Amino acid sequence: MRTAAEWKRYYSNPEFHEKYFYEGKDLGMSCTEEGTSFLLWSPMAQEVFLNFYRKGEDKEAYLKVAMERNEKGVWSWRTKEELHGIYYDFVLKIEGETVRSADPYAKACGVNGRRSMAVNLKRTNPDGWEEDKAPKKPAENIIYELHVKEFSWDESGGFPGEYRGKFKAFTCENTTLYQDGIHATGMEYLKDLGITHVQLMPAYDYGSVDEAGDKDAFNWGYDPVNYNVPEGSYATDAADGNVRITQMKEMIQSLHRQGFRVIMDVVYNHTYSLDSWLQRTAPWYFYRVWEDGQVSNGSACGNDIASERPMCGKYILESVLYWTEEYHIDGFRFDLMGLLDVELMNRIRYELDQRYGKGEKLLFGEPWAADETAMEKDAVPALKRNLGLLDENVGIFCDDTRDGIKGSALRIEEPGFVNGASGLEKDILESAGAWCLDVKKIWEEEPARAKAPSQIVTYVSSHDNQTLWDKLADTANRPELMRLNRMTAALYMTCQGNLFFLSGEEFARTKEGHENTYNAPISLNRLDWEQAWRERDLVEYYKGLIGL
Repeated sequence: MRTAAEWKRYYSNPEFHEKYFYEGKDLGMSCTEEGTSFLLWSPMAQEVFLNFYRKGEDKEAYLKVAMERNEKGVWSWRTKEELHGIYYDFVLKIEGETVRSADPYAKACGVNGRRSMAVNLKRTNPDGWEEDKAPKKPAENIIYELHVKEFSWDESGGFPGEYRGKFKAFTCENTTLYQDGIHATGMEYLKDLGITHVQLMPAYDYGSVDEAGDKDAFNWGYDPVNYNVPEGSYATDAADGNVRITQMKEMIQSLHRQGFRVIMDVVYNHTYSLDSWLQRTAPWYFYRVWEDGQVSNGSACGNDIASERPMCGKYILESVLYWTEEYHIDGFRFDLMGLLDVELMNRIRYELDQRYGKGEKLLFGEPWAADETAMEKDAVPALKRNLGLLDENVGIFCDDTRDGIKGSALRIEEPGFVNGASGLEKDILESAGAWCLDVKKIWEEEPARAKAPSQIVTYVSSHDNQTLWDKLADTANRPELMRLNRMTAALYMTCQGNLFFLSGEEFARTKEGHENTYNAPISLNRLDWEQAWRERDLVEYYKGLIGL
């Protein structure tokens, strides 16, 4: 088989895209009462077989069929049977090598995503799903970052045992501290707090937690395996591909009913492993490599997705649209958006606006990368310095506001305005105006000015780096520390822009100083509902700011 460098040169030839770009919107599996179809884009395959299994764990297929090669590198097979609940995978021969792969376009899967599942999505809808809709667009966006498992894991939350750490916890109403019937937790607590949006950390199928393993296993989930399938460890049954879909829909339905819009944290910049379904079905097409064949690693996760390639950009766009259409998602937070290209981000914005109205769906991301990336020369990365090229409704996390107020997130000893640094008055003024005011400021090598407050996410804490409390902890004694926390909140919550904060910031959440708890024990990461009650005065202060 060709080397990575040889594949790169082959794919960079415009003739390849002219010959193999597929405009259809039917890739993957489609299952209805009238029949089931399977379409796979694998232009370099010489042959493709489709294997069917009764269960996701079956070792032997009960049926094996040859797929038909069509134009544009698409392979297809159709039947008049409704194959709902049947598992499948592909065996491909590419340049003489045989590989087995799940469906990169899968909508359902079995345990750990190793096998895809055919699904009639109408059968997964909870009661009332057709009537589900987001609450009215708020005058101001106040975004609360949550991890599905962290939200309900702690026993103090009063959630039913079988729902702790699961999608179903979000459907539980009137939960209270240790079920005391007095002190609200969960959904009631969120309603009382006054936020408008719940941002879910990765809820798609990811690879860093064994869905059949220890219930205590924890990871943030920035490790995509199946982009269009919910994570199985958040379902009460990971083996049945239907359950995770229905239960994620129930969660979103419940959040909508309780008055919240739902933002999904998406990671289209890299995959859990380079040995992915995308790589197995189209070697090196979906990934960036340097001219010498070295794998690009601007994500610091081992690989970079080549968003600028036409079929890759189409894949990402269609995935975003799928989550809005099938799961009623109201917005997207793009991890390491600086590794994606400006053209794609603006195209996603345009397509969402065409379907749902201008700015109706939120769209924002991290305007940075961990390192250089091997993006094609004619593509422009969606970095902070290119903010002016992005649509006014494509937002960025403003690290200038974050670091100006409470100090550098990366250099933990470096203070900000509230904890003693001098000369930051201009930064605070810029922050108040969402970096749209006529105050001279140079960002990186070039000026980067926001077109409107809609382009700025104003925040001081997120899942990354230290919590706000931990960042300030060495600054003062406890009474002074509490005042600093309040001052910090007052500063950023009275700024323009989309307000954003990490769950628990409002009750002095601590991770004992740890900066990167992506795979730390759930005991360190879980929301401590007792703490929310102990620090109720601080919670009330946040409620007051939110209500302004």
